[in-house]
Amino acid sequence: MRGEQARSVRCLVRQLPWVLMVVTGLVQAQPTAGCSSDQIRASFEDFSKTGKMPPALGRWLGDPKLQYIEPYQAFDNVWFVGVCWVSAYMIRTSEGVVLIDTVHEPHVDTWLANLRKVGVEPADVKYVLMTHGHFDHVGGAYKLKPLTGAKFVMTQRGWDEAARSSAASQNSPRPWQMMGPDMVAKDGDVIKVGDTSFTVLETPGHTFGTASYLYPVRDGANVHRAITVGGLGLNAIENSGQVESYIGSVERIEKLTVDPAAPITVHLTTHPFSNGQTEAAARNKQRQPGAPNALVDQAGFLKQLEGLRLGARDRLAQEKAAGR
Repeated sequence: MRGEQARSVRCLVRQLPWVLMVVTGLVQAQPTAGCSSDQIRASFEDFSKTGKMPPALGRWLGDPKLQYIEPYQAFDNVWFVGVCWVSAYMIRTSEGVVLIDTVHEPHVDTWLANLRKVGVEPADVKYVLMTHGHFDHVGGAYKLKPLTGAKFVMTQRGWDEAARSSAASQNSPRPWQMMGPDMVAKDGDVIKVGDTSFTVLETPGHTFGTASYLYPVRDGANVHRAITVGGLGLNAIENSGQVESYIGSVERIEKLTVDPAAPITVHLTTHPFSNGQTEAAARNKQRQPGAPNALVDQAGFLKQLEGLRLGARDRLAQEKAAGR
């Protein structure tokens, strides 16, 4: 993995200090089957230190068989349909399906097959909400677009960033395709599909065009407010102003999370190893009647946000010291 893809992964890992493990000895050649969050984080640790993609890790990231994870039902109306290292979600509403993010090649066929496994055909999809213009989150859009009448949604800056990134990749060993702009979203927009409303938050920092999405998730008689934070890392940093925007976005999400009128208690993350989501979902398989859903974890989300903010403040100091 080189170029845009390697930079995207490297920057992601460098800005996830709150989840990186301290390990002794050499990192294993690649994560084992099962998508262990701890082992994935440990495998990325060496990459984050050296800036060089270990060949085995690069092969693992691009191997559909090793990246495969069975789709799972996170909530009554939400399914995880992504791959081991990068998320994609399917949300059912009373008037069709909404998707969040699209994974990337060579995993797009897996994603489309996962949708069919959970009973979704392209014609069922009404909206595809995309978090930002990095290849790993929007790389599958071009393949779904001809199959569906859905609206594909991103901020204007997100569309622009995706177009530039795709164009730049054409001269790299791993080019990727991006569809043309469709629906442009802006901060505060509410996309209503049947009985479900999705609120758009512009949360610049990871990229200037990053968006996060708020939506309800249902668990029996309980309804929780969930968020998919559009970007966890500080990619493609241009200057300290971008880091300040990132910090502002994190602090805004923190305030929303503890809003007594509508607290956020669920974070369905864009990268499942970032908060141990894969393991939490596995624990839910052993859940007894009446027991809480392991994915409802406001305290864990607040801790994650605190780590994001502290890491960004360190980065801000570095950018200012460098005169950027």
